[in-house]
This record gives sequence, C-alpha cells and structure tokens, in this order.
Amino acid sequence: MDAWAPLDVVMRYHQETKHHFRRYARSLGYMDWANQPDPFRRYAGSPRVALPILKPDTTPLPQPRYADLYRPRAIASAPINGNTLSRFLEYALAITAWKQAGAVRWALRANPSSGNLHPTEGYLLVGDVPGLLPLPGLYHYTAKEHALELRAEWSKENFSALLQVFPPHAFLLGFASVNWRETWKYGERAFRYCQHDVGHALGSARFAAQILGWRMLLLDGTADDTVAALLGVDRTDDFTGAEREHPDCLAVVWPASQEHGSSAATISLPLCLAPDAVPDSTRHTWHGKANRLSPNKPVQWQILNQVEVAAWKSSSEHSVVRFNRESSANGQAGDRENVRVDAPGMYPHDQSAGRVIRQRRSALAFDGKSAISVDCFFTMLARVMPRIERELCERPMPWDLVPWAPAVHLALFVHRVDCLAPGIYLLARDPAQVPVLRAAMQRQFEWTAPPGCPADLPLFLLEEGNARQMATDVSCHQEIAADGAFSLGMIAEFEAKLREHGPWFYRRLFWETGVIGQVLYLEAEANGVRATGIGCFFDDPVHQVMGLNDATFQSLYHFTTGGPVEDPRLTTLPPYGLDH
Repeated sequence: MDAWAPLDVVMRYHQETKHHFRRYARSLGYMDWANQPDPFRRYAGSPRVALPILKPDTTPLPQPRYADLYRPRAIASAPINGNTLSRFLEYALAITAWKQAGAVRWALRANPSSGNLHPTEGYLLVGDVPGLLPLPGLYHYTAKEHALELRAEWSKENFSALLQVFPPHAFLLGFASVNWRETWKYGERAFRYCQHDVGHALGSARFAAQILGWRMLLLDGTADDTVAALLGVDRTDDFTGAEREHPDCLAVVWPASQEHGSSAATISLPLCLAPDAVPDSTRHTWHGKANRLSPNKPVQWQILNQVEVAAWKSSSEHSVVRFNRESSANGQAGDRENVRVDAPGMYPHDQSAGRVIRQRRSALAFDGKSAISVDCFFTMLARVMPRIERELCERPMPWDLVPWAPAVHLALFVHRVDCLAPGIYLLARDPAQVPVLRAAMQRQFEWTAPPGCPADLPLFLLEEGNARQMATDVSCHQEIAADGAFSLGMIAEFEAKLREHGPWFYRRLFWETGVIGQVLYLEAEANGVRATGIGCFFDDPVHQVMGLNDATFQSLYHFTTGGPVEDPRLTTLPPYGLDH
C-alpha cells in the first residue's frame, strides 16, 4: 500500500457519497423501522450516579444573558461541583424536551443531530467531585436519565499525572460515535453526518462551558488509539453483541479562574496527552457491558468500513496553544465594546443563555415571508468568524475551542434580509483566502461589499437577484432552503487541507461545519427566528453554481434560517419532569 492510499480512499468515499440530480448516494432505499437503533446507550452493570435535576433559576449558578457569552470577562467562573457539572451536561448533551404525536414520542436534545438520530456518545474523565463522585473515573453520560455511569475507576495518582499539564480542576470530555445510528437511515453518506454531529456536540459543549465561566480546548493532536483506550471503546468484551463506537475526540475543560497562579500573561496548553501519562487500561477497574441497540445486526457498507480506517488518526502531534489570562472571566464586563456585535440589549428579547439553549429546535418548515434585519444578519455572520481579537490576542468563543486555521467559508443565498439585496453572497471566514476563492469561482461574480457591512466582516455580494429557486434545487428540492431569510452552503478548503494534514483531517472539516451550525442555531433562537441544518444537497450542482470545478473546494453542509411554522399536531413535554 503506497503512502497516499488512505487519502485516495477518503477522496473516493467523498466522491461516491455525493447526491446527484439523477441519483442519490446509496442507502437501503426504505426505512427498516423494525431495526431502528435505540437512541440511548447504556452500560449494564455500571454503577449509575444521578445528576441533580436543576430548575432554570437554580442559585447560586450563573444566569448570564445570551449576549454575555460573547463579552469578555462578563461571566464569573463557577467552581466544579455536582450542580455545575449537572448544568454543563444539561446544556451540552441533555434532553431539552419531548415531542409527541399520537402514541409516538421522541426526545430533543441540546446538541442537534442529523435526523434526530444522535450517534454521538459523551464521556467524562473527571476527578472526585464532593457529594457526587467519590473517586476519579471515566463516566458515560446517559441523556435519558441525566446520569453518569461509572465505566472505569482511576487512582488519584494516575488521574493527576494525566491532567497535570492543565489548569487545576480540569477534566476531559470525550466523544465517540455509534455510526450505525446514522447508517440505519442514510446508508453510505452516514459517515459525513456523524462527523458534523461531532462538531455540533463540540459547539454545544463549548457554549455550556461558557455559561459557567469555563474554558474548553479540543485536544486535536491526540491519536485515535489513545482516545479509544481512554474512553474504553476499544474493549471488545464490553461490546460483545452490541454495536461498536468509533472514537472521535477529547477536549479539556477547566474553570477560567484556575488560570490565575503566576504573573505570566498567557498559559500554554498542549494539544495532546503525554503518552507516558496515559496509563494502561488494565490498571483500571472497568464496569459494564454495552447494550444492543438494534434487534438485528447492522447493515454493512464496505465503503464505510474503508473510510473509517482511512480517516483514522494514527499519530500524535505535540503542539501547544496559548491562552490569554486577561480574557479569563472575573465577573466584570470587559472594556471592549463593538456596538454592532456586543452591545447589551442588541437581541430583541434579551433572553438568558440557558433559555436560548433549552428552546433551540430544528425548524421543520418556514413561513416564506419572515425577514430579519440587516444588523441581525451581519451579527450572525460575525459570530462565525474565528478571527483573533486584537485586544485579547486569541480567538473569540467558541472558536477558541478549535486549534486549526479556519477552512470553511459560507456561500449564502440571501432571500429576505431587510435593506440587503437578494442574491448570492460569500463570507470568507479566512480573509487571506479571498484571492484563492475569487480565482476558483465564476468570473462574472461581482465581489463587492454590501452597503453598511462592517469593514472587518469579509462578506461579498457575488450576484444580485432572486436565488430562492436555486437554493431549493441544490438542497434536494427542499422548499425550506428558499422559505427562510437566508440559506447557505459551507464550502471547505478540501484537497489541499487533506494533503497538508492527512486524511484524518477530513473529519475535522465536518467538525468545523458543525460548530458553525451550532453558532447559527443559537443566533437564530436569540433573534426570534429558527434554523435547521440540511444534510441533503446535490454536491456538484452546488459547486457548479459557484463555479467550482475540482476538489480544491467542496460543499460539506447546508443550513437555513427563517420564521418557523409550528406543527399543531405535536405536543411538547418537559424533560426530566421539569417545566422550563
């Protein structure tokens, strides 16, 4: 096997799982309801620790306004205890509501998922928490019960050695995917959907951490073998007869207040765990066996097995990221104020951050008439920009989570934005890539700045005109792409990035799209509208609209925002017996 074989596999997978006008990517072609996987994983025999069920106004937990999430030093850092850990998981991964239609009931969660299938499983590797967790260990989060299942007991010595390079009281958050949950419905395209669901979960967790004044960093240099070993998803005996989980990533979370301890202006954190600090799994006491999710064996797709192997990250990179101590929350509002992006009261309902997270939904339909203001539109786009803030010398939240250079840009179909001409626009999330993007796209595109656009927002009008039918056509003929205020395609720098980093970076590109989607979901809710991700789109027709003719850029995910149409046949029920 030559050196480029894994890259060839990833490139072939991406090409063969494209939707086309005359055919869709391969799947079963019908819904095998009898074999639908259980959306909740459990580990039978694992001791279960119930997390406190908290009311929205539980004190003394932080209750920041949504706008405060983006204001440096606006949120005081909360200590890690049973209540704050419960709130973190509630806002990151928990059930936010139950929906019911007749006798059928299903759960909605804080982290969005393709088809509401939720392949992403969450794990905590955390020290002892007084009154909740008596010892350090690996815990699996069970969303249905809002509880933690003890998977592995760790000694204090091993846990301290593993986390010693991070700020005090840091813990690890891990994700793994039950790919079968998506494959059951979507067939060969499912690996894509699992990856941007990981991105949604990362974004959701970063917002949950921010509400508590905590920081979070993706340990992107960590090899997948290490992730699998730490999360226990490589333990064959624990998954006998059950659907396996694919290791995704690890992130470190810590209270920002714990950064204070020296006179240094910055702290440097590694992007991977030191190999000599990762103890052999046999040194832990393990608990539990994974439950079977479907009555019959998962349907096998050879190309999915191949891309999982090809996109495996087999090595570790020992690089570091620097964080500015001055941006740590201390309970006081920051000096920096950007009138358009950060002004208090800029959101029409001035809601709490928790309320925005709890009420987030994926819209099922839009009304075809609601518009948003141009200031709202510009602010939404500013939120997805990972630019380094001059005053803070680091990226804004949630982009401080992601350690790589931005690689995803937005091709926008603007329909109903007040004071903005309808048409096709481009947001270059890395302004340095504008010349490359411009050279790759249609020659007749205008590349002009829209009237009133902030000077530091690299948004360009490409072509003015009614783009509603075009947006519908390329999004698998779904009217929701045209009935909102705007829709978009996330255009990734593709082949060059895979060659630069390796085929494992394919997954990271989708993770980046998922974080973008999470930002836009919450921005929509905070502005009184709603959003939804669109995984079904015709890949190459999207590229043709933009003039993209090769693998330099590829569209990975679509998204749309507008005034929602509620389905009166559905009943909404509260999670965990609480009426939020």
